[in-house]
Amino acid sequence: MSKYFTFLSALVLVALLTGQSVVAQSAVAVNVATTAEVSTTSPLTLPSQIVNSLANLPEADTLVYVNPQRILNEVVPKFMPAKDVEGMRKGFEDVRKNAGIDPTKIEYIVIAVRFKKPTADLNFQPPEFLAVASGDFSADSLLVLARMASQGKLRDEKYGTKTLGLMTIDPVVKMAEQNPFLKSFTEVGIVSLSANTIAVGTPAYLRSAIDAGEGKERISPDALNSLVRDPNALISIAGAPWHSFAKSFGMLGTEANARAPRCESKIGDFYVALTMDTTNFMLRGVSNADNPDTAKIISKLYSGLLSYATQSIPDATAQSLLKNIAITAEGDEVRLSADIPQQIVVEHIQQHMKKSATTSPAPEKQPIKKRRIRRRSRH
Repeated sequence: MSKYFTFLSALVLVALLTGQSVVAQSAVAVNVATTAEVSTTSPLTLPSQIVNSLANLPEADTLVYVNPQRILNEVVPKFMPAKDVEGMRKGFEDVRKNAGIDPTKIEYIVIAVRFKKPTADLNFQPPEFLAVASGDFSADSLLVLARMASQGKLRDEKYGTKTLGLMTIDPVVKMAEQNPFLKSFTEVGIVSLSANTIAVGTPAYLRSAIDAGEGKERISPDALNSLVRDPNALISIAGAPWHSFAKSFGMLGTEANARAPRCESKIGDFYVALTMDTTNFMLRGVSNADNPDTAKIISKLYSGLLSYATQSIPDATAQSLLKNIAITAEGDEVRLSADIPQQIVVEHIQQHMKKSATTSPAPEKQPIKKRRIRRRSRH
């Protein structure tokens, strides 16, 4: 099992430390929502090559966008001592020299989850996953590293103009015999989507990513607009939980027979992002509630739960952080916002780190065995 874990770790590393985004084969217009709606930071515009690259993604029900460069350059130095930051950068330089991968050159990481309709015999199907990374790297070189890490277990499969590297995880296959939910994780793959973009994930989802690159069933503009509505975000998440539920449990039909939805509603569709300015971390979120009355009911419910959670936490600093969160109803949306001073977060984390260091048990001293000296008898 450890060999498979090592290889999977290598695949994830390759996905997170890779390629540069390229201009889409056919440009897709994406209108990013005004950041003033969800952020108090000055509005920025994502570079066109990143937007075009994101527009080449396949359809997804949940999306996570990560801005590694801002996190490494702006966030990490605030939490780590200067000595540790310098050590991290030296480590990145070693990785660049030895593997040709520079983590500081990653432009974006996107993790996508896609839910599936039930099979024709009405069996639930687990969701599929996909991780895409893009940056100033050679995707083909990373594929070579993945093949080396697999020790010959990575097999090729031609699909369209691309070649996927696939690997069956035998221990998971055995576990899936008892737990069908694990079936989607019995096989993992990796593929170069462009010269500087690489993807790791479920084989079927990787094939969809290849198709999307050729203009077939790409991510909807609405989903993409929601994901990058605040270009300043360090991390943003967007999803449609109600649609995912309806798809997984047959409300939209099965793989064999489609069914027209009885109620088209985007209730529950959400967006949440974490960003920062010079002094604060800002948390912004929006959830669709379908109508103003429902928005007010849900906002009151969330506010009550937040108040209860705040009172239940003994840590005074954590309570103070939670009290910064405001939940309001605006039109047919429930909005979440919080401005948290960076210094409070830094001090809170440093205190926990110190506690962990002082409470960690000291290594047990091994008893010293006394050596008996045998005297030689004289003859």
